Amino acid sequence: MNPDAIIQQKWGDLLAQAVTQPGLILKAYSAFHGYSLGNQLAALLQCARHGIEPGPINTYKGWLDTGRQVRKGEKAIWLCMPLTRKKTNGETGEDELYITAFVWKPRWFVLAQTEGEAVPMPETPDWDAERALATLGIEQIPFIHTNGNVQGYAKISQVAVSPLAELPHKTLCHELAHVVLGHTTESDINDSEQTPMSLREVEAEAIALLVCESLGLAGSEYCRGYIQNWIEGEVIPDKSAQKIFGAVDRILKAGGTEKPKQTQPNPDYSLE
Repeated sequence: MNPDAIIQQKWGDLLAQAVTQPGLILKAYSAFHGYSLGNQLAALLQCARHGIEPGPINTYKGWLDTGRQVRKGEKAIWLCMPLTRKKTNGETGEDELYITAFVWKPRWFVLAQTEGEAVPMPETPDWDAERALATLGIEQIPFIHTNGNVQGYAKISQVAVSPLAELPHKTLCHELAHVVLGHTTESDINDSEQTPMSLREVEAEAIALLVCESLGLAGSEYCRGYIQNWIEGEVIPDKSAQKIFGAVDRILKAGGTEKPKQTQPNPDYSLE
């Protein structure tokens, strides 16, 4: 068991902190956007716990390759990474890697824990909604709902946002979440003030919150209040938290300008 208390938390606990602490996600994304959202949060919380200034992160060897040295006595950051094995594909006969489990490993250090050659600061990638839609294979269709309270809706692989929506980007993220999570394969979704609180709605709104906060977009306070009304006295289940983190990663990457770095631990949280 990892001795660092921050890693003893489950994904649901990390998510609870993300949806209750304003600014936490933006700070995590700004510092560690090359990693999965769960690892971003884990890294940021460990930095806060140990008084480390958040910043670029790398392995010990990775820092050596850039001309920097980790200072003696520095405590490594724990991140979640997949364990893989080779398996021969029965159809192609080629060896393929597949994930067997996810484990926490203390292998990373933040820039502030090192000294040596100057390194360029990574730029936060731009995010474009049209690029995200195209990459995810989701079509935005004209809004035709007659209920004035409806902000947006999703069906199968399509989303629509009301031209009167108070926060259209937040609504778009919410509807994208329904499609990415597979909610729309079960039934059509309509979102209005009268929509009953349910786990499905909370999952979508949590994703909207995390995406908006990552990108510095308005609307997170509305999302936070909506979610808190549902989880008061309760905790979002770990299984839902895994789905939420995974969906946020997909949406952010789909609309981003940077390609994911395959060498970094970036688990697919939806795996069971």
